[in-house]
Amino acid sequence: MLKTAVQEQLLPEGSLQAKWDFAQQAGYDAIELRGKGDFHFASRREELRKARKDGVVMPTVCVDMLHFLGAFDEDLRRDAVAQMKSQLTVIAEIGGVGAQTPASYGMFSRRLPPFEPPRTEEEDREVLLAGLTELGEHARREGVTLFLEPLNRYEDHMVNRLDQAADLIRAVGLDSVRIGIDSYHMNIEETDPAAAIVAHADVIGHAQVSDSNRFQPGAGHLDWPAWLGALHTVGYDGHLALECRLTGDPVQAVRSVPAFLKRSGA
Repeated sequence: MLKTAVQEQLLPEGSLQAKWDFAQQAGYDAIELRGKGDFHFASRREELRKARKDGVVMPTVCVDMLHFLGAFDEDLRRDAVAQMKSQLTVIAEIGGVGAQTPASYGMFSRRLPPFEPPRTEEEDREVLLAGLTELGEHARREGVTLFLEPLNRYEDHMVNRLDQAADLIRAVGLDSVRIGIDSYHMNIEETDPAAAIVAHADVIGHAQVSDSNRFQPGAGHLDWPAWLGALHTVGYDGHLALECRLTGDPVQAVRSVPAFLKRSGA
């Protein structure tokens, strides 16, 4: 059965409980949280515990930081890993399933000058394996999962496709590290997005959705029946979390997504 979630910042202003009321009325099954840096997510513990007690379903948190586990600077890498450990702990405390992060975002692109990053591919891999292993071990202890998100080539130079993420995850060898796929990035990077889902189904743990233009599903040209059909074929039973920009009336745009995805995945 198709389950949808919506990121909290896309919902009307108000408490998580009020956002949850809106989300349910629109047809969503959960809210995906956002984890800012400076341990901001941990500072929300009381708010999140109260929301959970009030019945708000919050299975995942998506990182919203300025630097990540693949940063070039060692101090920034250490901070990013500490931040992610904290987010994994907090999402576990409220009964969630995991936290999603890219290797990096906006740090470097081979598609823009100076074209050659300051680290070699071997050094990139060493850094990522070390960070993913440390976070994966922490996630395992907490009983949750770390989701590694491949980003498109203009936003990250290290992990762009599912096969690259899968290779790292298989090398780490922990069930607590999985791929968090994103339909927008896949539309740019994968030759055949549906085939990529099938090929790496064993290490896919989470899914985020937006259309080919980064707007809400239905506002672009992504082949949703094929993409959703692949997830159905491999037995994916997690949420489809809406992470996008909105075009048109924002309230109506958010409301439109669950029905659109259900029609497209029928």
